[in-house]
Amino acid sequence: VPEAVAVNVRGKSYKIISNVDLSTNASGVIFAHGSRFGGHTLFIKDHKLYYVYNFLGIKQQQLVSGVLKPGKYTIGVEFAKEKAGEHGESIGQAKLFVNNVEVAQSEMTAQVGKFTLVGDGLCVGYDSGDPVSKLYTSESSKFKGGTIHFVTVNTGKETYSNLAAEAQRALSMH
Repeated sequence: VPEAVAVNVRGKSYKIISNVDLSTNASGVIFAHGSRFGGHTLFIKDHKLYYVYNFLGIKQQQLVSGVLKPGKYTIGVEFAKEKAGEHGESIGQAKLFVNNVEVAQSEMTAQVGKFTLVGDGLCVGYDSGDPVSKLYTSESSKFKGGTIHFVTVNTGKETYSNLAAEAQRALSMH
């Protein structure tokens, strides 16, 4: 989805939630938005869930889970904007979740400008163009070894746990 019409997370709090089935060798991008010049991505590598926020291509901030065994998961990240920085950047807390349990947390700085001027919009199941994270390449970004049932991005006031509970219900109906 081109950035111009993709969900706008700039300057606000947001949540990204996905329901996935992971096999023994699951790896790759679940969600990516942006490029090496700025963006964020949720992916599986070495049996762990990663969330990387690439601030203007200068600083890669990351959260990492423990090892994920094969199975069904509701996974996601929540960024709660607490204040604006000197240049208008959003500063707040990022939390990584696996099945409604917080598995990692860190302060994070998010950019307010667009992630990219051309191309590299929002992708599910791969990262097009220049990868957001240095931890994978465009070629290795394709999700494999499992199923992504859906990805949702929310910029509203609902809490992560309410959205995750709804995602769990949806997954249990399959």
